[in-house]
Amino acid sequence: MRVSTKGRYALRACLALASIGEDGAPVSISTLAEKEDISSVFLEQIFFRLRKAGIVASTRGPGGGFSFAKPLEDITVKELVDAAGENLELSLCNKSQKKCTRVGDCMSHHIWVGATDMVNGYFHGITLSSILKDYKREPISATT
Repeated sequence: MRVSTKGRYALRACLALASIGEDGAPVSISTLAEKEDISSVFLEQIFFRLRKAGIVASTRGPGGGFSFAKPLEDITVKELVDAAGENLELSLCNKSQKKCTRVGDCMSHHIWVGATDMVNGYFHGITLSSILKDYKREPISATT
């Protein structure tokens, strides 16, 4: 399994959107691109996919940009990665089971399928809301 730049950037940009647009106001691609140091052209491609998947909504015109189409509690990392066009599948054998002559006899195939299910379950259990809650850093107090 390999999560490409698309999947990693989708997660980073959505966490930035959640942090910047906490009041639900749209955030521009250029703002997100600058904050995360990601190409705005590449980010537009990712957000097109996220919009198509119903994760984000877009607002046109001055003050427009992207906001979430549903609550952060309902958006999982698995959903983001899938929408970005990634495939969270462990596969060390023939990628096309239709061409594999050993599918019925291959005991190791079940191990890779089980591991894939575990990885997908892990990412399905993590929401944007839980990431923000667990990893959002509090400002450092001046009295410390």
